[in-house]
Amino acid sequence: MGLSTHVLDTMHGAPAVGMAVSLYTTQGDSATLVKRFTLNADGRSDGPLYDNNTIRVGTYRLTFEVAAYFKARGVQLPEPNFLDKVSLDFGVAHTDQHYHVPLLVSPWSYSTYRGS
Repeated sequence: MGLSTHVLDTMHGAPAVGMAVSLYTTQGDSATLVKRFTLNADGRSDGPLYDNNTIRVGTYRLTFEVAAYFKARGVQLPEPNFLDKVSLDFGVAHTDQHYHVPLLVSPWSYSTYRGS
């Protein structure tokens, strides 16, 4: 399956429907935008970000628009926001494996792991 992601809104106990996400390839301090997308009703992209035929060994970044998402849900956030965007940098070492990068997030905290 290549690369996938999903986001769970831990403040509301629900998928992060409508959150904007950007995917980049990275090399050192340089990042190249691959695509932007909006999470669907299940808090996921509509398809894999890469499949096993197109993903390459290398480093990547997913950037999640956390503050904009919570503001759109009507959550009053301080200015400046504690969390604005959450960026996760990760590496892909084996293109024959599935890399799933979930994010659990609230306006005040987040966690991630390599899922299955």
